[in-house]
Amino acid sequence: MKPSRRFKGNAYHKFLKRGELLALEQELDDPNIPEEDKKKLARGIDEVGRTPLAVLAGVAQTHTNVLMSVAVNLVCHNLYALNTSDNHGDTPLDTGRKNFAIGNIIELLSLTPDAGHAMGWPGLCCYFVPPLHYRNSMIEWIRSRSYADCHKFITNNDDELVREVLKYRDSDPLREVACYSKKSSSSLVFLALRMIHRYPLSLTDTNFQGHTALMHAAHPQFNACKEIRKLLTLKPSVVSSTPFSALLFQFLPSKHHEIYGPYNTVCQFIKHMKYDKAELVEIEAVLKPTRKCDVCSSLPTKPCARCKRAFYCSPSCQKLAWKKHKKTCKAPTTPPATASSLRTLQKGIALLNMCIQHPGAGDHPASLVLDFLEIQFS
Repeated sequence: MKPSRRFKGNAYHKFLKRGELLALEQELDDPNIPEEDKKKLARGIDEVGRTPLAVLAGVAQTHTNVLMSVAVNLVCHNLYALNTSDNHGDTPLDTGRKNFAIGNIIELLSLTPDAGHAMGWPGLCCYFVPPLHYRNSMIEWIRSRSYADCHKFITNNDDELVREVLKYRDSDPLREVACYSKKSSSSLVFLALRMIHRYPLSLTDTNFQGHTALMHAAHPQFNACKEIRKLLTLKPSVVSSTPFSALLFQFLPSKHHEIYGPYNTVCQFIKHMKYDKAELVEIEAVLKPTRKCDVCSSLPTKPCARCKRAFYCSPSCQKLAWKKHKKTCKAPTTPPATASSLRTLQKGIALLNMCIQHPGAGDHPASLVLDFLEIQFS
């Protein structure tokens, strides 16, 4: 494949000098353009001997994810541009410093070619452009139906990063859901709801072709399931003003309806525990609480054989307490906790402990809460 006219000469320089960073990012990421052509253009120099990376270093005064994406791409396509000097003897790092480039660009340009090669595209992208790195990861997970990984990312990261990922390139992740959702599942619908709840404007964002997620979902080529198409007809204003529990009730299958009450209760409890700085007691303390003698407060103790609620360290203490205790001593009306119920309690407490440690726990739905409740109600 021969490069088109627009890819001859100093095409990348022209993009940068005109400030067309988004267009350049799309060219650098276009899989239809051979890598050799991209490397050739990244190695090109202008009339004063500057590589595209050096030109970018001179105009990098404001941080954007697109700027960092282009910078990392240019480095990966020409690592030796990091040490290339122009006609004035300035490297891209020198140019960046002279033009007060942002700190992230200065840090990137401070790398040696060997360090850049060792980090590679994945390492450089993850470090310098996290939204792009996780956007790419989410797209891979969505296409492979690895929804649990998407849920884990949304649950484990702060709101700002999640929103940056969800709105990257005009809300690419939601359009990927629309394109890869022919087969419906509760996990898929729940994921789409979480994505829309975190960034409602993704419903109306359009790509460079003017297509929304709903337009992709309705296209015969993708033919998204009816649940996803219905969900994508929502308006951002409706999503912003509707409690997430109501959205769950509306869009998840009816078999899940009985868990919404417990789900909301658990999420509210998590929020209460997190922001009141309270701590759950240790699981062992709940399942095996420390008992003291009701008479002398000594250890060890044994429960009353009849009611199982009073504890004594010896027969003598039990005799001393019997006159008063016999008035309330009754056999329990409910059966003792079974091993199965204790295991469920243990899992529930472990779940709450885990949720409290997550950033934003209680503020937004956590898939592990829903997963746990689904198991208990199944």
